[in-house]
Amino acid sequence: MKQFDEELVSGHILRSVWKLAWPIVILQVINGSNQLVTQVLVGNYVPSKENVANAAIGISWMYFLVMVVFVSSFLQGMNVLIARYSGKQDRDSIGRVVFQTCLSAMGLHILVMAPLGYFLTPALLEFAHADPEVRSFAQPYMRFLFTCSAPMFLNFLLHNAFQSAGEPRIAMWLGVLSTILNFVLMIVLITGPGPIPSIGVMGAAVGICVGPIPTVCIGFYLILSGRSIIRLPKTKSIIPEWALVREILRIGLPTGIQSVMLNIGGAILIRYIGEFGAAAQAAYTICYMQLFSLVTWVSFGVRGATATLMGQNIGAGKPERGKAAVYVAAGLGLVWAGVFGLLYFFFAEQLLGVFKATEEPLLSYGVSLLHVLAFSGFFVSSALAFTGGMQGGGDTISPMVIAVLSQIVILLGLCQTFVMLDMLTLDLIWIAILISHIARFSMSIGAFWMGRWRRVSVRTEYNDRAETVAPGETSPEPAANRS
Repeated sequence: MKQFDEELVSGHILRSVWKLAWPIVILQVINGSNQLVTQVLVGNYVPSKENVANAAIGISWMYFLVMVVFVSSFLQGMNVLIARYSGKQDRDSIGRVVFQTCLSAMGLHILVMAPLGYFLTPALLEFAHADPEVRSFAQPYMRFLFTCSAPMFLNFLLHNAFQSAGEPRIAMWLGVLSTILNFVLMIVLITGPGPIPSIGVMGAAVGICVGPIPTVCIGFYLILSGRSIIRLPKTKSIIPEWALVREILRIGLPTGIQSVMLNIGGAILIRYIGEFGAAAQAAYTICYMQLFSLVTWVSFGVRGATATLMGQNIGAGKPERGKAAVYVAAGLGLVWAGVFGLLYFFFAEQLLGVFKATEEPLLSYGVSLLHVLAFSGFFVSSALAFTGGMQGGGDTISPMVIAVLSQIVILLGLCQTFVMLDMLTLDLIWIAILISHIARFSMSIGAFWMGRWRRVSVRTEYNDRAETVAPGETSPEPAANRS
């Protein structure tokens, strides 16, 4: 049976951060590159005026993410509990958490979110002020994602479980395989080589939903065969363990609410941008949702690493070591943001050329946005490192409040103020985005210093006995659980 990685809770902090961070960062880059490659393929092989096909994918993905992140709120609660149990080397409880999270998330997706998303698609596109041409691409794409994305959710769940248990390399290699399969399907179905017909943007949807199926099967094989720290519980039932599910939700739901609010805010921002036409929406989609992802992918990877390290070190009774790891990870994120900030500022036109976004006014819109994002990256990468530290400590409420204040109240509040003053321009929207990122960084580092994560108690289950364990405390468990 595979042993727990002791180096994550001992030894040199930089080595521990790097050991966990680099596979997670690569996985984030791999997962995020799906949409980047999708939009490059669509921009080059799907004929559409002013890149409306790319705008359709961007708008559709924004709304689809609302469902993704809400279901993923289970994953954040799961991550915290798995990290705590891994620090305690409690293998049985890890398995129970994984099984109950899988059962609950799939039920929510299949019974609620999929049918709801299918029927709400036309209204969502209307709300986004999507042009008729954009809707013709977006509606079938969105509906397919909403109804056929269960394999993608299972893939996310397994990646998160392996990462939190201290096995990021397994998640990374599964991500590599899933992405290769996705790319192959997209290239074939979007370009239509030889006798195979092209199905345009729907080829991207099929790749996203079908590509993860083999990796999900491999992931469960690794668990069932004992090649992972995770093992499923001996007793399995389709009836949820409600006490455990409630604890997973209690921890994860604030993150789900945070993510839903951010994506709703993004959808409203798309509406403001839509006042300037499809070219403006395409510029935002390409620059913010794709090119800026080169920074956010790494930042989310750093957040995942800090959350896991904080949780495992708290579980091992070493909260100060977890705190130090957050600062180290934030420094790594700043270096990465600096590299891409230089690219965004000095090579904006060349980057846009990759997407064939070379016509006016799309080119001018994109260049001005990239110049602003060159500075935003520093604040986003640092904020997410501290967010991961708080979430790993069980404090998911502070990041939720901060995200809502910065990305909803400040960002959308500034845009609405400009509308009321009859002075809204795209440049002012771009500046509002930068201001919101600065605010998020300031509030995140302040909240981390205040240390609410130190006072959060996490309810744990051992042999059906409920206990409450605060950060830095240890909990008695049977010796068998530490084998």
